[in-house]
Amino acid sequence: MKNVKNSLLAVTLSGIAAVAASQDNSKEEMPPPGAMALSTIVTKLEQQGYVPVVEVSLDGGRWEIEAYKEGKRWDLEVDPNSGEIVNAREDGS
Repeated sequence: MKNVKNSLLAVTLSGIAAVAASQDNSKEEMPPPGAMALSTIVTKLEQQGYVPVVEVSLDGGRWEIEAYKEGKRWDLEVDPNSGEIVNAREDGS
């Protein structure tokens, strides 16, 4: 019985730790104040020929976006306030 209680306690504590860690990460990953809607940024990129957009993440206050253009995969860094591409490089992998 004691082993069952210890196991349940361990599972409960690890679950609480996982939730707390995910909440801390979500606070760090918020776009800056005044940021454009992500859907607007993706639409802008699609209008520029980046179709499809396959991955989006927020890092260092900028959107990191992976998308295809003319059959080539691109890694884009996009300013969340203006929606402008600040860095674009072809992904050679």
